[in-house]
Amino acid sequence: MRIATYNVNSITARLPRLLAWLESSGTDVVCIQETKCSAEQFPHEQLRELGYEAAVNATGRWNGVALLSKVGLDDVVLGLPGGPDYEGVQEPRAISATCDGVRVWSVYVPNGREVEHDHYGYKLEWFRSLAAAVAEDAAGPRPFAVLGDFNVAPTDEDVYDPAVFAGLTHVTPAERAALEALRGVGLSDVFPRALKYDRPYTFWDYRMLAFPKNKGMRIDLVYGNEPFTKAVTDAYVDREERKGKGASDHAPVVVDLDLDR
Repeated sequence: MRIATYNVNSITARLPRLLAWLESSGTDVVCIQETKCSAEQFPHEQLRELGYEAAVNATGRWNGVALLSKVGLDDVVLGLPGGPDYEGVQEPRAISATCDGVRVWSVYVPNGREVEHDHYGYKLEWFRSLAAAVAEDAAGPRPFAVLGDFNVAPTDEDVYDPAVFAGLTHVTPAERAALEALRGVGLSDVFPRALKYDRPYTFWDYRMLAFPKNKGMRIDLVYGNEPFTKAVTDAYVDREERKGKGASDHAPVVVDLDLDR
C-alpha cells in the first residue's frame, strides 16, 4: 500500500495538478488538508474517474480535510471526538477511516497564529484532544497512523534556521511537548528521506524565493503505531510536486507499506 499526506492549499485551485500527481504517483490512500471548499463543492466525480472514493469534512472556509482511497473507506468518522470548539464551532480539521485494514487519520492542526493569541491555546487544547482520541487505536494491534499538517516542526533541525523562528509559533517548547505527548500514546515519527538536499522539508513559503533557496520546514508528519511502522518499506518527501506554476506551498509525504512483513 502507498499512502500519502498532502496539504493542497485549495483543492479547487490545485485540482489539475492533484489529478496528474495521483495518476503518476500510484498512491492508494491520500490524506488531504486545507481543501478550502465545502463538502458539496468537493470534486468527487473527477476523483472517482481515477478510481478514488472520497470522504470529506469541510465547510468551505480555509480549513477542510479529506481522505481519498482506492482500497476502501470504512467506518468514517468526521471531526475530532471530544475536540475543542473555536469561536463556537468545531472546525473541520480531522477525518478518519479504515482503508484495507489500516486505520488512518487526516489532520490539519490549528496554526496557532501568535503565542499570545487565543488560537495558540486552542492549538494546544486540540493536540490534547487528539492524543486522547487516538490512544486506543495507537495501542491496538492493527496498523494505525495519524497523517497531516501538524503545524509544528518537531526539532530545530526541522527548520532551515532556528533563529528566524525564535519566539514564533511552530517551534515553541509547548507545541513540541504536545507532539511528544502524542507520540507518547504509542506513535512514532515515520521520518521521510529527502529527494534533494540533506533535510526532508515539507513546506516552503511562497515569499522571498523560499523554495529555490530551500528555506523550508518539516511540519507535514506521519505518526504511526508499531504495526504501521514495522510495515514501512520507504518514506520520502515528493519535493518535485512543490515545483512549478500553481503548486501548493506544501509537498506530499509518501509512505510505502508492506503489510505482509
